[in-house]
Amino acid sequence: MKKILFSFLAIGLFINSFGQDDYKKRPAIGVSFILNDFKTAAKVRASGLSKVLSSKEFTQTRNMAAGLAVSYLQGLSNNIDIEAGISGSYVDYPVPGKISLGNTNLLLEAVATGNVKLLSDKYWVSPYVTAGLGAAKYKGYYSAFVPAGVGLQVNLFDEAFLLLNSQYRIPITENAAYHFYHSFGVAGNIGKTKAPPVIPVVLPPVVEAPKDRDGDGVIDDNDKCPDVKGLASLQGCPDKDGDGIADASDKCPDVAGLAKYNGCPIPDTDGDGINDEQDKCITEKGVARYQGCPVPDTDKDGVNDEEDKCPTIAGPATNFGCPIIPQVVVDKINYAAKNILFATGSAKLLPKSFKSLNEVAKIMADDKTLQLDIDGHTDSQGKPEKNQVLSDNRAASVKAYLASKGVEESRMTSTGHGQDMPVADNKTAAGRTKNRRVEMKARNY
Repeated sequence: MKKILFSFLAIGLFINSFGQDDYKKRPAIGVSFILNDFKTAAKVRASGLSKVLSSKEFTQTRNMAAGLAVSYLQGLSNNIDIEAGISGSYVDYPVPGKISLGNTNLLLEAVATGNVKLLSDKYWVSPYVTAGLGAAKYKGYYSAFVPAGVGLQVNLFDEAFLLLNSQYRIPITENAAYHFYHSFGVAGNIGKTKAPPVIPVVLPPVVEAPKDRDGDGVIDDNDKCPDVKGLASLQGCPDKDGDGIADASDKCPDVAGLAKYNGCPIPDTDGDGINDEQDKCITEKGVARYQGCPVPDTDKDGVNDEEDKCPTIAGPATNFGCPIIPQVVVDKINYAAKNILFATGSAKLLPKSFKSLNEVAKIMADDKTLQLDIDGHTDSQGKPEKNQVLSDNRAASVKAYLASKGVEESRMTSTGHGQDMPVADNKTAAGRTKNRRVEMKARNY
């Protein structure tokens, strides 16, 4: 059998190699009556094909499982067709390794094959060999197999033909069973009949004058925009914005731009007014003095360097970007300020003040980032002019003492406020005592 199949295949391929596709099968739909024969296949596997044939032990037709099949056929060439179909029959399927229940169930089989014909569809009868791949479903079992066999095509007329086919289906998965498959059916072409080739009539060439439909001075053969007036430099295409880029290729046809931006102006991605070619931070809004980048924040404290009085040391915005002075330092300076004493009506420091001021001098020496503001105040007794001078002098005396202890004068300010900033009622002795004071405030900016 293998030799017969190989002979048919070789002859078909040989004929096909020399033929044109004048008789290639059109798409067709077929319906067939089928017979599945599992019993004969089992006998062949048990005793061999020759013994089955010689003893005529093959299964009779009435003992085969009948069913129906539909198929689709289409020619690849004059001598090779492809066929895809599905069939159904009720059988007691002998699933390998499974116990048969002795009843029938629906067997669905789908196959795709190639049919190699000995003769093309030009002849009324043509034998063929077939082989392909198939899949089956029987109850909950799925399997695959290889169908191989022979067939005969009989052309009834141009649009229909008979198909006779016998296959031996060889399992390739464990749930598949060997069996013979026989079919007899009819198929008909679908779609329109192929029209005969039209032989063109060759007429002598007609020489016409060059046309210029849009009247722009560029003939239509050379005009890329033959229906719109344009420029010769742009092969007849218009350029509304005059940037040298034809409107058809210009993504901004109403605004002059550059070729590298497809006719659009230089973009400003972040919308900060600085175009991307000059902007070093194209995705962040910035300012021109920083080449389109935001004002920097060197210490990453959320206060930009232009507003940060300590740009290299992180600190909160409430302290101008500088670190918060420890509360213990603030408390020591406030305590020292409350212990600064002067001679009555004088700017001369009393010795009782020195211990507290020495503590302030040490704080200033330990932290060179600190600045000190010294503010003098008086009560409302006496003339305002004299009180102003007295407050100035007292603040200056404190500054001079701290300078004598090594605190740089550049790190200190002294200001007198006279009687203008009372903290208590000047009508009482206690209130006037509170208003006669020197205040000191440390800062690091």
